[in-house]
Amino acid sequence: MTPDWKKLEALALAEIETTLTALPALLLERAQKLPVTFERQPNDALQSDGIEPDTLGLFVGPEFAEEEAVPMPPQIILFLENLWDFAEEDEEVFCDEVHTTLLHELGHYLGLDEEELTERGLE
Repeated sequence: MTPDWKKLEALALAEIETTLTALPALLLERAQKLPVTFERQPNDALQSDGIEPDTLGLFVGPEFAEEEAVPMPPQIILFLENLWDFAEEDEEVFCDEVHTTLLHELGHYLGLDEEELTERGLE
């Protein structure tokens, strides 16, 4: 059964707003400039680039420190249907995963690698 897209968007938007407003002021300023877009799942082009079909989120573009040197703007993509499936269709778990995935991808924007994110509980 296909999840209600508008419901997933509304839940994700509310969680993103809650997550961002809890950030320290300096980080909040940077994070608010970083677009967050929603997709159902990684498309064929992303999958052909090696992105797994069940990926929850993705940071694309230059890291904060390199932003001025690269013409492509950075962004975070959240794959809402994958997050919903991962949460086993539980709204509370879905919101928790949106929160964690957003912070994980924000960490990549700030230059953290997978090991550093795992150390911070953002795997």
